[in-house]
Amino acid sequence: MANSIASVSQSDLAGRRRTLRRQRRFRVVLLIWQILAVGGLSGTLLWTITQSKQFWLITKQEQLTVEGNQLLSERAILSLIPLEYPQSLWKIQPQILAKNLESHGPIAQARISRHLLPPSLKIEIVERRPVAITQLKSKVGTSTKKMGWLDAHGNWIPLESFSALERTQSLPTLKVTGFTEQYRKYWHLLYQSLSRSPVKVFEINWQDPGNLILTTELGLVHIGPYSSRFSEQLNTLDQMRELPNQLDARRMAYIDLKNPESPLIHLN
Repeated sequence: MANSIASVSQSDLAGRRRTLRRQRRFRVVLLIWQILAVGGLSGTLLWTITQSKQFWLITKQEQLTVEGNQLLSERAILSLIPLEYPQSLWKIQPQILAKNLESHGPIAQARISRHLLPPSLKIEIVERRPVAITQLKSKVGTSTKKMGWLDAHGNWIPLESFSALERTQSLPTLKVTGFTEQYRKYWHLLYQSLSRSPVKVFEINWQDPGNLILTTELGLVHIGPYSSRFSEQLNTLDQMRELPNQLDARRMAYIDLKNPESPLIHLN
């Protein structure tokens, strides 16, 4: 009886040892397979990254798309992007290109993003819309002036920026003379009031800081120095719309609105 128990125990132990050896061999084979698989995957990934540099290239301007432009042509915007071809998509720095675009007068905001499939650049812009044409002194203390546009916030836009729009008659006709940097802080509020006025204004003469002069459909209007009463002055001018029917325009020199509560008419 004891012999049979011993033989059974030895048989069980031998079977367990064989099972353990098989499990160890399986684990070794599995470990080797995992190492090979990971190595192969890493090699494939490295090869893909290396080879993809040949595919993720910007080789021509047609791979750049522009959105948000209404006044500027796509060609004009793309001409402002200093990009040499071919160019790796990964070497392109979108933020630097966007800041370069924003340094040009007609563009208020720019955003550039990369796309992998297909390799391309997406350019989104917000334009500055011109509202008036004016002259600025090119340098302080000099008489040299340059023509350009103002947007609603008084930002300067080079004249040639919207030259293509001259053929479509989409450019503003409001003219500002005597505009300087010191007036920029007033321009936004002034233009807002002006754009709401029913009376058509053709020109703003700001050469004399003590007397803002408007050329309107009712004639010349002397405002005095620009102040917070400008909207009130324009409202008074609107109430005088019947003036041409009551007075020969040839007799009138200008309308004096320095005191909007007591407007005066100066005759020739």
